[in-house]
Amino acid sequence: MKRIISLALVALLAVALFAGCGNKDGGSAKNVDLNAVLDTINSENNLSLDKVTDIAMVKRYYNVAEEDVKQFAVESDKSNPNAPVEIVLIEAKDADAAGRVESALTTKYNSVLSTYTSYTPEKVDMVKACKVTKDGNFVSLIIADNAAAMVTTFQNSIK
Repeated sequence: MKRIISLALVALLAVALFAGCGNKDGGSAKNVDLNAVLDTINSENNLSLDKVTDIAMVKRYYNVAEEDVKQFAVESDKSNPNAPVEIVLIEAKDADAAGRVESALTTKYNSVLSTYTSYTPEKVDMVKACKVTKDGNFVSLIIADNAAAMVTTFQNSIK
């Protein structure tokens, strides 16, 4: 009987120990520096883009609420109107905020697709190959010729 009680107590302590290791979304938290991820994407793809460092500009260009953002890394190249590149990486504060960020970036993506369809039809296939992704509290919008590889780099960095 003492052995059963001891085993039950050990099991209870083990459960209690691991219960503190997750975050409120049910997954384990990972610290990711989105600026470092963006630097990796830039070096892997030989990019030199303009950084957006002000959250007010993220709100202005992407309609993302400041209170939803834990951290962000955003770069774009508007110098080539026929094929602008946009890389938006955001960690939202929680799951609800991530949903709102995903919605805002999807609206931006649809706007870009509409613009390309009207003014740069030769690049529509490139934009259609791009997408908004959401993984936990991390959301991305990457519009570029090599977007699939960039998304893979981003997703590997947050796992």
